[in-house]
Amino acid sequence: MFSPVLLIWLALLSLPAAWFPVQSASSAGQSLLRSERSAPGDLEIGGELAGLPAGAVRYVRYEDLLALPQETYTVSDDSNFKGRTEISGVALSALAELFGQASHSDLIVAICYDKYRSNYPSDYLAAHHPILVLKINGRLRDQWPPSEFGGELGPYLISHPTFKPSFRVLSHQDEAQIPFGVTRLDFRSESVVFGAILPEGKWAKDSPVWQGYEIARQDCFRCHGLYGEGGERASRSWLVLAAWAATDRARFEQYIYNPQSVQPCAKMPAHAGYDEATFDALTAYFKTFAPVRKKQ
Repeated sequence: MFSPVLLIWLALLSLPAAWFPVQSASSAGQSLLRSERSAPGDLEIGGELAGLPAGAVRYVRYEDLLALPQETYTVSDDSNFKGRTEISGVALSALAELFGQASHSDLIVAICYDKYRSNYPSDYLAAHHPILVLKINGRLRDQWPPSEFGGELGPYLISHPTFKPSFRVLSHQDEAQIPFGVTRLDFRSESVVFGAILPEGKWAKDSPVWQGYEIARQDCFRCHGLYGEGGERASRSWLVLAAWAATDRARFEQYIYNPQSVQPCAKMPAHAGYDEATFDALTAYFKTFAPVRKKQ
């Protein structure tokens, strides 16, 4: 007998193409969502979900994700794996069609058990086709190797068929978003999430402030949060970084260049390749969040 998930997809394939993007995909997605967790490894889904009120939380079983159409690739450029590795899973873009609100959800946020976050805006999805990994070398997740830090790679992780940087800002190059330990996917609005860290005022695209914003949005925002958005892995918030940028540039720059020299237990990677113009841009950007001191 066919599984319920397979029957759903067979029905979808028989529908006219015009029905596919909105009506059929969202209804199929809703049929997979559960209001309660059935097992610790269920994928938590939140944000703006099709057919549900904003902020609703649902769960998808690992077994149901495995029953969806899978993509398989052999990767050699993912630092989470040692050497060439076969990965199988579901494209994030396919999950967005299943679960997200087409008119609002143009950003997928992957949240990890250590409060690290990776953001996948629509341009990143188009350029890199990230995959929610469900099997590694054909093995289910209870047979996955540990992460490089000794913890679990699962319950989920994200990788790519291959990764080629699609943009560069000063000495910052587009970075692969390959988190492990993913427990939740949020389908959100890019303008809302990134709006939390937009610098006030109008800035030209080639201004240091805007360049700093573009770098911080992809890099710093994964671990340092602001106003409930962004990661919470780091102990120093967005406003602490802003205070350093405004009052102690040397400490701010050293923290980016070599985090362990400022905080020995820091897990943040060093950015030894950043040049002075990049530090200038990040400093100018973060200073826009520092409180203005009134003259006496």
